[in-house]
Amino acid sequence: MAFRLSTGVLGGVRQAFLSGRVGASAPLARRMASTKTMTVRDALNSAMAEEMDRDDDVFIIGEEVAQYNGAYKVTKGLLDRFGERRVVDTPITEMGFTGLSVGAALKGLKPIVEFMSFNFSMQAIDQVVNSAAKTYYMSGGTQKCQIVFRGPNGAAVGVGAQHSQDFSAWYGSIPGMKVLVPYSAEDARGLLKAAIRDPNPVVFLENELLYGESFEVSEEALSTDFTLPYTAKVEREGSDISIITYTRNVLYSLQAAEILEKQYGVSAEVVNLRAIRPMDINAIIKTVKKTNHVITVESTFPSFGVGSEIVAQIMESEAFDYLDAPVKRVTGADVPTPYAKELEDFAFPDPDVIVNAVKSVLSIE
Repeated sequence: MAFRLSTGVLGGVRQAFLSGRVGASAPLARRMASTKTMTVRDALNSAMAEEMDRDDDVFIIGEEVAQYNGAYKVTKGLLDRFGERRVVDTPITEMGFTGLSVGAALKGLKPIVEFMSFNFSMQAIDQVVNSAAKTYYMSGGTQKCQIVFRGPNGAAVGVGAQHSQDFSAWYGSIPGMKVLVPYSAEDARGLLKAAIRDPNPVVFLENELLYGESFEVSEEALSTDFTLPYTAKVEREGSDISIITYTRNVLYSLQAAEILEKQYGVSAEVVNLRAIRPMDINAIIKTVKKTNHVITVESTFPSFGVGSEIVAQIMESEAFDYLDAPVKRVTGADVPTPYAKELEDFAFPDPDVIVNAVKSVLSIE
């Protein structure tokens, strides 16, 4: 088991949520109508609170989600608001609380399972993949498993190789599983609310370094009824090359696009995937037809990654006929993530790396 220390006091598993129902509805979720900006952390928190208000079958379970307000404070205030029947602290046993949650989902409850790091979901991969993702198909469509697995995914800063892996491609390869990768606060809010309502198991991969980032949000996004479809979003229109990416690399790609425009006169289109599975192939084909040049950007290992799947989808569709140059993949380094900050910085894409990749595809000196 990957080693980690508890960052707060862990309570025992509370089993009261398995019986009974709240007699009266909780107060309507507070809406942040007074501001036009929101952090990703607050977007996730408000999405869960609103869905718990909406549906008494929704509960949250994981390490330190209750008394400690979450290791990253994403579940702050939820214990006080909803009580320990619906906000459940667990011991450090991913296999145990994930199996318990899958069983609860098979009986009709709607768990939100927080992994303190998605690296630790490897301890529960049998429950996630074999029990949650495959049951609906194996039961001939008679047994659904409505569950969300969420938490930080990929590298943070100086947390070592065993806490830094990106599992987008891993879980994206599993039939029966949906995999979402939000970037902005609006993404986080709309996609998480949609995931909680989805009758299928959903892996919701957040980025720790985005939790404190603030984004502008629309009035529509502040509605308790706001959800987003699992489709890509064009974050920046462009005509010369498409940069297809997801999660925190959307930020780096937008920064790279500004550099390309100012220094080289290149108009780059930035496409935020938002979902790994189902992947929005139509959006990929559309942007290829528009710009005729593509790079993909991800912070995963180069082999068998999300970029590889995008390239294959382009090759196998009519988009291939619109390419004026080969697609280039920008990925993390093919090494376990270094602990030393200087080496870690070299191991993942940044705006300069993306700019150089675009220059290579467009043959710019």
